[in-house]
Amino acid sequence: MKVLIHAAEEDGFWAEIPAFPGCISEGETLDEAMANIREAAEGWLEVADWLGKNSDPNSQRVEIEL
Repeated sequence: MKVLIHAAEEDGFWAEIPAFPGCISEGETLDEAMANIREAAEGWLEVADWLGKNSDPNSQRVEIEL
């Protein structure tokens, strides 16, 4: 999985995972940003799994923009 780390405009860093739309996080240090993006990815995957298990193919499509 590709994680992109960016220097924040103020101080610190922000991170994103392009394969997981809307999965971003930040931290004051590089280590904190990495820990936070890992936690964000875990949450992203849990929600994706939950949506997959709770989707009804006969229901209307719901789009979630993060």
